[in-house]
Amino acid sequence: MHKFIADRIHQVPPSGIRKFFDIAATMSDVISLGIGEPDFTSPRSVIEAGIHALQQGETHYTSNNGLIELREALSGYIKGLYGIEYDPQNELLVSVGVSEAMYLTVTATINPGDEVIIPEPCFVSYSPEVIFAGGVPVMIPTTFEDDFQVTAEAIEAAITPKTKALLIGYPNNPTGAVLTRERLLEIAKVVEKHNLLVISDEIYDRLVYGIQHTQFATLPNMRERTVVLSGLSKSHAMTGWRVGYAAASADLIAAMRKIHQYTIMSAPTVAQYASIEALKAEEDVQMMLAEYDRRRRLLVNGLNELGLDTFEPRGAFYAFPRVTKSGMSGEEFSERLLDEEHVAMVPGSAFGDSGTDFVRACYATAYEKIEEALERLYRFMQRHG
Repeated sequence: MHKFIADRIHQVPPSGIRKFFDIAATMSDVISLGIGEPDFTSPRSVIEAGIHALQQGETHYTSNNGLIELREALSGYIKGLYGIEYDPQNELLVSVGVSEAMYLTVTATINPGDEVIIPEPCFVSYSPEVIFAGGVPVMIPTTFEDDFQVTAEAIEAAITPKTKALLIGYPNNPTGAVLTRERLLEIAKVVEKHNLLVISDEIYDRLVYGIQHTQFATLPNMRERTVVLSGLSKSHAMTGWRVGYAAASADLIAAMRKIHQYTIMSAPTVAQYASIEALKAEEDVQMMLAEYDRRRRLLVNGLNELGLDTFEPRGAFYAFPRVTKSGMSGEEFSERLLDEEHVAMVPGSAFGDSGTDFVRACYATAYEKIEEALERLYRFMQRHG
């Protein structure tokens, strides 16, 4: 243990996702159902807007908050989707992906020793970000039997005098779960009763199937106590452009901007211009959504037919099968599947202890590859099922 490294860094293990991709990268003919990234290229109009910005010499810093043109477009975009209005001048902040927005939010709001309630399974960065800010993550499990939806009762049971915030991510990575409006309303009542901040990661808000997404800030009395985090990486196939945003009350955004201006300065200028165009690319979003839905049905049905119990994910682009029929933990299942059949998935334990018996399978890959992966899974389960 190096004497110069801060103690809090040692509290956080390396990402459980990365290990499997490092192994997969050394193998031929691997079908990856692992990394949570669209296989689509960014829409043509988005790429052309980025090229045009470069040709026009847009290679300088922007405002710390992001281009006002982008913030105005985002304000209209959010209002069109959810009927809630954020002032582009002081209630929106453009970040380097949602990952930076999450860092800014936690760093700006959490004092040392503050507790943050986090339902799991959840995205791998939630707990580490809280620890890096000096806070204490309080993990509460969700279950397969309840479609991985956190309940107001479970949240309230975890609240102590030190609880500062609730950090939720729905549609959920890794499970694909979506909270019903009724359950969100129950959670909002608990949040108000105990005067909590809500950090709502809604990066998958556009990727829902057969249902409506409810933005948390639109719930009664939630706007002033909610930081909504979202972006274009997943819905618009723009992971490499690194553009996210935070929407919140002016005082919260001001605190976040202070950290942002001292650490990042501004999100990439070319990517911001491209994002203005992306917000107009609704046909592309709907095309990708329809294809994800087609793949979703193929993968979920195929997994269930193999005896790997999989609840129906209603959002994002992940299935979360339970692998207990194989007699293995999710970790062993992922390792052996990669070794024996060259199919990469991520063990559910990477997303929290309640994911131990599961694996995450991402269907943001070609339909034909998913078909082939299911055939390989069939062979694997014939040996181990």
